[in-house]
Amino acid sequence: MQTVQDVVNVMEQFAPSALKEDFDNVGLLVGDAYQNVTAVLISLDITEKIIDEAIAKGCNMIVAHHPIMLSGLKKIIGKNDVERVVLKAIKNDIAIYASHTNADSVINGVSGKMCEKLGLVNTRILAPKKESLIKLVVFVPNDHAEKVRQAIFSVGAGMIGNYDSCSFNLSGQGTFRGGAGADPFVGVKGQLHTEEEVRIETVLPEFIKNKVLKALLKAHPYEEVAYDIYPLKNEWPTVGLGMVGELEEEQDEIEFLKKIKDIFNVGCVRHTQLLNKPIKKVAVCGGSGSFLLGKAKASGADVFITGDFKYHQFFDAEDRIIIADIGHFESEQYTKEVFFEILTKKISNFAVHLSMENTNPVNYL
Repeated sequence: MQTVQDVVNVMEQFAPSALKEDFDNVGLLVGDAYQNVTAVLISLDITEKIIDEAIAKGCNMIVAHHPIMLSGLKKIIGKNDVERVVLKAIKNDIAIYASHTNADSVINGVSGKMCEKLGLVNTRILAPKKESLIKLVVFVPNDHAEKVRQAIFSVGAGMIGNYDSCSFNLSGQGTFRGGAGADPFVGVKGQLHTEEEVRIETVLPEFIKNKVLKALLKAHPYEEVAYDIYPLKNEWPTVGLGMVGELEEEQDEIEFLKKIKDIFNVGCVRHTQLLNKPIKKVAVCGGSGSFLLGKAKASGADVFITGDFKYHQFFDAEDRIIIADIGHFESEQYTKEVFFEILTKKISNFAVHLSMENTNPVNYL
C-alpha cells in the first residue's frame, strides 16, 4: 500500500517544491502524510465540487495544479469557499497536494505540454532560472575519488542539461598535519603529510546542497573534508518559465490561430494585429504569462501564446510579435495529463482519476 508521502515523493521528483516562485504555496497542503492512499483524483483547481467528486470516486487524495490557499488561514469555520473546501477535505480524510509554479518551471511541465500539443520541435525554456546553481569543489585521495563522485551524483549533483555525472577532475598534491586530537586516515599525527589527491568540481541546484554534502561526507574517507561551495551566475537551461520552439512547417497566421482555438478548445482567442508573415517560431507560457512578453520578443518568436493579458499590455507587442491570449484555464488544462502520466508511470497499485469537473470560472457566449 502506498502512502500520501509516496505520492508526494513522486511529484517532488518531477517538480521539486523548491522551484516554486516566492509568492506561491505548494506541496502537501492538507492531510496526513502517512495515510494510505486508496485512489488519487487529479484536477486543475480545488473546489467543493472537486472534493465531492473525490468522495464519489473513492479518492482520499487530490493532486492539483492550483493551491487552495495562497495566504494563511487564521480560522477554519466555513465562512468562505477556501475554508469550506479545507473543512470538507479534513472531515473526509482527503489529502490535498498542489504543484503550481514549480510545475510551471520544469521543462516537461505545464508549458512543455503546451508545446507537445502544438507539435513544436527544438524546444527550450524561454526564461531560464538564474542564480540557482552552485559549484562544489572537493579534494579526495586518488583511490576514493570514484566512490565520492558516485555518491554525490546519486543524489543529484552533476546534472547539466541532458547530461548527468558531469565533473571536472584535476590531480595534485594535498598537504596536512594532524594535531593532538586528530585521527588521520593517512599520515602520522603530528607529522606533515603529502597525499596525491583529485580536485573534483561539479555543479548542483542550491536547494539540494545539504543532501549532496551529506552524501559527500559519508563517502569521503577523511576525518576533516576540505570542500568549497561557489555561487554561480549561470542560467539553469532546463528550469525556468515559459517555452519556445518551432513548428515543423511554417503556417499562415489565421490558420495557426484557428489551430490554437481548436487544440485548446478556446471560446475566443484575443490577439494583436496580424503581421502578414508566416508563423514558424512559437513562444508559450501556461497561465498568466504577460510578464514574459519581452523574453518572447527577444527569442524571435512570431507568436506568444498565454493567458491573462490586460488591455494596455497588448500595445507592448509593438508589431513585432502576435500576442494570442487563449485564457488562463485553457492554457493550463492539459496539466492534468502531465500529472496523470507522472503518477501512473511511477505508481501502479492504486487508481488515478482525471477530474471530469470543468472548474473554469470564465464562460463564453
